[in-house]
Amino acid sequence: MKFEAILFDCDGVLVDSEAITNGVLRDMLGEMGWSLSAEECMRLFVGKAVKDERALIEARTGQPLSEDWMARFRERRNDGLMRRLQPIEGSAAAVALLHERFKGRIACASGADRFKVELQLEKCGLMPYFEGRIFSGHELPRSKPAPDVYLAAAAALGVAPARCAVVEDTVTGVAAGVAAGATVFGYSPPQAGHDAPAALRGAGAQHVFVAMGELAELLR
Repeated sequence: MKFEAILFDCDGVLVDSEAITNGVLRDMLGEMGWSLSAEECMRLFVGKAVKDERALIEARTGQPLSEDWMARFRERRNDGLMRRLQPIEGSAAAVALLHERFKGRIACASGADRFKVELQLEKCGLMPYFEGRIFSGHELPRSKPAPDVYLAAAAALGVAPARCAVVEDTVTGVAAGVAAGATVFGYSPPQAGHDAPAALRGAGAQHVFVAMGELAELLR
């Protein structure tokens, strides 16, 4: 298929933020009495908005997930990202190449809040490629795994979802891209673990790749 637009997830695809964000979440859940290993925290929360997991967190901690707690989480998360965030290896080169090839018809469609997405793109030098084409699941009726954020991005670019390629790294995100009617390319670097490629395929990814340097060729 000849694609007309490329829609990127942000966390774990463009920027290496998952371990930073989940580390803050794990610390704060521990302070509330829910002790999790790093692996357990990633398995439970990666690819998901913390606010959408309110029922689980409240059930396991016995405490309400207050707006004050969420504000403190975002503050500590943002501080960690500002100090430690790096781009995914090869993502800047891939984005620059695809931005040129698709004449600017690329977008960032994330389940995260807009402030976080924009902070990350700015920090990693990617904002010039996505300015004006950033979509947050927090601003739509439903976040991933619902397709809303990808449908919004495709509509804004004036491209039918079926002519869009989505680049994702989580089962939740792949499900969102598939539900939107796009073709999903699953990014699964070696550190994601042996089971990750099969999980992405199981969620509907049509192609799975291990390095961002492969993406431009896959999209030909």
